[in-house]
Amino acid sequence: MMKTGLALTALTFAGAASAAPVLTPVWQDHAVIQRDRPVVVEGTAAPGARVSGTLGRASAGATAEADGRFALAFPARGASAEPVTLSVGDGSGETVVSDILVGDVWLCSGQSNMAFTVAAGLNGYNNIQASADPLLRMLTVPLDTAARPAKEFGGEVSWQSASPETTGSFSAACYYMLKDLRAELGIPMGAVHSSWGGSQIRAWVTPEAGAALYGEDQMALLTEYDEDPLAAVTAFAPEWEEWWRAARGSEPWKDPDALEWRPVPAIAPWTSWGDGAPAAVDTVWFRHALTLTAEQAASGGALNIGIIDDLDATWINGHPLGINHGWDTERTYAVPAEFLREGRNEIVFAASNSWGAGGMQSAAERLSFRPGSGSAIALADWRYADGAIAEEPPRAPWDANAGIGVMHNRMVAPIGHYAMAGAAWYQGESDVGLPGYGDRLRELFAGWRRQFGADLRVLVVQLASYGPANPEPVASGWAELREIQRQAVLADPAAALVTTIDLGERSDIHPANKVLLGERLALAARGEALPAPLEARREGDGFLVTLTGVAAPLEAWSSDQAIGFELCGESADSCRFARAWPVAQGIRIAGDGRPASRIRYGWADSPLLNSFDARGLPLPGFELPVGE
Repeated sequence: MMKTGLALTALTFAGAASAAPVLTPVWQDHAVIQRDRPVVVEGTAAPGARVSGTLGRASAGATAEADGRFALAFPARGASAEPVTLSVGDGSGETVVSDILVGDVWLCSGQSNMAFTVAAGLNGYNNIQASADPLLRMLTVPLDTAARPAKEFGGEVSWQSASPETTGSFSAACYYMLKDLRAELGIPMGAVHSSWGGSQIRAWVTPEAGAALYGEDQMALLTEYDEDPLAAVTAFAPEWEEWWRAARGSEPWKDPDALEWRPVPAIAPWTSWGDGAPAAVDTVWFRHALTLTAEQAASGGALNIGIIDDLDATWINGHPLGINHGWDTERTYAVPAEFLREGRNEIVFAASNSWGAGGMQSAAERLSFRPGSGSAIALADWRYADGAIAEEPPRAPWDANAGIGVMHNRMVAPIGHYAMAGAAWYQGESDVGLPGYGDRLRELFAGWRRQFGADLRVLVVQLASYGPANPEPVASGWAELREIQRQAVLADPAAALVTTIDLGERSDIHPANKVLLGERLALAARGEALPAPLEARREGDGFLVTLTGVAAPLEAWSSDQAIGFELCGESADSCRFARAWPVAQGIRIAGDGRPASRIRYGWADSPLLNSFDARGLPLPGFELPVGE
């Protein structure tokens, strides 16, 4: 995917250099540009060409650099629904972009809850039918990855105005935010929507952030994968192997007989095998004995093990071939002749699954080994061994869903320095339990501001509730990540936290009520204060949590007490539910005579909570130290 996309990009720009200038891909008809900011139009022309442009009545000029890049700087413009035209030429041709509006522009990014469409959401059909608004526009970026920052997206893009024909495919959270902002501000609104379901945050960071967070050696490995995948896999495989060796002590890639093997019941996800199948979240090993003639072995070949959900790590005769992620990506690996031998060859791969159906996804006839000379050899008679480990293995720097910056490179970098009012980020589900999320979030913000403007406002959606309810206080990875999100926002004066803790559904990781989420995002986008904890201190024989951003009165719905508050001591098992109720200053909590140095709220994967302000806005989940 990466090498093909980059090659196409190079060809596109090589061809464009002798014709009209090629603009960065967001410069399409019907674009919305940011009001009150200088307008920078970037693109590529013939090296050294003099490029001139007009935006409405304003004009600008620049000389293309040695690599063909240029940037035209136009003065800031006020919000306007009166369309303007952009024209850019270099003497050999002219590129024209028409029907451009001026208003506020937002980046909407994250994983599946940001990608979740209007059509799939609550009251989607009726909202779509009433959505016609030529001044609300969205550009949706196609899914693709790249090892280096690219100039083009992975496919064609276009700005679309909201209408019954288009709105259904828009990001629901993004659309409802823009809709509310349109109603409140009365100006054109636009958004670039760039999300990927299941993605980890590190896939969205810039190369600079990647180097700071993971080191230059990992970035070099990512670049090497783009140039020589097998060399990169060979260099990364020891990290994967050490992970397994530390967990289980064996080396199945070298000694398959170290595991206990059973016949694979069916070439199908192991989650469909029935009684006795491995757990859904697991790493399961697969093994096949491939018999080759001397001629076949000497010719090398290509191994196809089909689509593997989610992760695979694959070897032949102890040699690593591939380590990849992707629940819809067919795994085809080149096999050098020196890895093969006449007679029996051992193919083993480990499939790791973290969600839904796991393992083999392709039809049996797709699985094959094709020698460099001769016909393809079908791969049947697989065996499996249950690794019985829920821990996720190391993710390679080029991993499709968690590679270092691979989504930024193809899905954000091509936007260029396109000024924006802000960015809305809804992601974190895939990072629960992974250390360092706060650092990655900080670097994400910094990278966006370098690209889109130093004053970019960032909205962070705090994770919705999801998972089992608990009758007593528990440890919670989801609550921990919510707190990391809250702390990251506290450390950033131009960021805001938007909680969805009350909108989640215990049995569905994708809550359907994106309408209320959009309303809350719009409030935060306008800079309105949302409910948030300020501090906790002792008061008499109890405690007081003071709040900010609350529209009075704060109420406990359906009860005379506020539920979901916990008193905690120093130890992890010291937390207990506490009696609490709203007061003018915030939340008063009754003491119970036991030590308490922390107060937690909504500390569960799927907490049940009832504290809301006069706008119907909930408190976010949090943990506070208790002061005197």
